[in-house]
Amino acid sequence: QAIEQAGGSVSKGADPIALLKAVKNAAEIEGMRAAHLRDGVALARFLHWFDEVAPTGTVSEIRAVEALETFRRRIGPLNDVSFPTISGAGPNGAIVHYRVTRETNRLINNGELFLLDSGAQYPDGTTDVTRTLVAGEPTAEMRRHFTLVLKGHIALARAVFPVGVSGAQLDPLARQFLWAHGLDFDHGTGHGVGAGLSVHEGPARISRLGHVPLKAGMILSNEPGYYKTGAYGIRIENLVVVEPRTPGGDRPSLGFGTLTLVPYDRRLIETALLTPEESAFIDDYHRAVLDAVGSAVEPDVRAWLEIQTSPLT
Repeated sequence: QAIEQAGGSVSKGADPIALLKAVKNAAEIEGMRAAHLRDGVALARFLHWFDEVAPTGTVSEIRAVEALETFRRRIGPLNDVSFPTISGAGPNGAIVHYRVTRETNRLINNGELFLLDSGAQYPDGTTDVTRTLVAGEPTAEMRRHFTLVLKGHIALARAVFPVGVSGAQLDPLARQFLWAHGLDFDHGTGHGVGAGLSVHEGPARISRLGHVPLKAGMILSNEPGYYKTGAYGIRIENLVVVEPRTPGGDRPSLGFGTLTLVPYDRRLIETALLTPEESAFIDDYHRAVLDAVGSAVEPDVRAWLEIQTSPLT
């Protein structure tokens, strides 16, 4: 009102600064790649530790959080975590935004799923990664649900789309296999991520409400999930950068390049549900993880990583 009374006018629209910030420049993307490589080394060490210790039934949700932060701090300069770690064992993993406390802390029991959603703020970039792990052996139902989520995660990662497409148009790619089985998840598939800034950044997102067209240089999460109330939660999250693609047609296209370098838990993958193209994607991704991370870890961690990233078939 004061502006109008002074003879001015108000024009409502999108914040142009937010869009400029969302499109990363070459230096920011290079920094994000370096941060994810460092994070991949820390996660490889953590996952190796988890596989050795978790089956004993002595790892609690809080102990896992503390161990992961220790591995991250050992890797080099760490400003802080990028958000409070979601560390959910068994039924706690089905609570999408669960935050462990001393009162809710529980042990990760043998045969349970463990959902770990974490991230770090390094001087050169921001990370956000989720892996669903199993202590011991999973049930057939766990493997089936995990693989349906993984198939959606892969479909989005492999997508090639025309310039001008928004996150709302891509969102069903990550849900289609769950939908085919009468399942879904009640959160967005992806959010924007800042470069050394907020781990949740607008204006672009991959969700039903994500109507901002994606642009080359944007960094978003790819994180479909499935949550069985009172039993377990599944989420698989990588960060991806929007990149130009040249599929050979007459329209400029975009796709995603994956930044995260952390293996999937192969014990949870039901290979019979995968197409040859999906299996090849996983094998290619795991090869990239081993090539990038393997030379930076200790011999015992590398030996473990070689097993985790070996071809599915």
